[in-house]
Amino acid sequence: MDLDDDSPPTDAAAALRLIQDQRSATARRLDPDARLLYWPWGVAWLVGFGLFFLRFSPGDRALVDLPSWLPLTVLFVLLAAAGTIQAVVSVRAYGQVTGDSARRGKWYGYAWALGSVSIYAGLGRISEHLPHDLAALLWSATAVGLTGALHMAGGAVWLDRDLFRLGVWISLINLVGAFAGPGWHPLIVAVAGGGGMLVAGAIARRRQRQRQQP
Repeated sequence: MDLDDDSPPTDAAAALRLIQDQRSATARRLDPDARLLYWPWGVAWLVGFGLFFLRFSPGDRALVDLPSWLPLTVLFVLLAAAGTIQAVVSVRAYGQVTGDSARRGKWYGYAWALGSVSIYAGLGRISEHLPHDLAALLWSATAVGLTGALHMAGGAVWLDRDLFRLGVWISLINLVGAFAGPGWHPLIVAVAGGGGMLVAGAIARRRQRQRQQP
């Protein structure tokens, strides 16, 4: 007698496999590819801060003769693109999720937005009274420091060790760059910060695949 494919399994092992397959499918649907959450930001930092180092290297020298407006413009464009990618990926993955998880994500997003706006508003009033190299260091060190702190906060909220460790790493390299001074800070952030995000994305993706295996 033929059995309907949709009929419930009568064997306990088959039922267990079905449950595991369904859990894996749900995890793949609700857990977006970590590379899409980390790599766009890593590329933005690597390229954007890398251009800052090439144009405004230590001693305010230009290793590459670039227009002075180019590094900041490229950095903002890449950051905006990274933010757009993350927003689209998050909405697709978590758009149907409700409850405490959705509320935490929404409030965390508000913290990013309001924290950034309030800090940049203050920096805009201060930096105009500083030399160009110190003003650039103030802006970049504050922005990177805020990123590290919010990454650690996000890791604490969701008990995500990878996210928390990335926040610690960003905070440490920002501290090193700030003490190194103008010119060196963008190099350290580009290589260690942007590169660190690329590595973190690869590690997080590998762990995702391990969790999603039936």
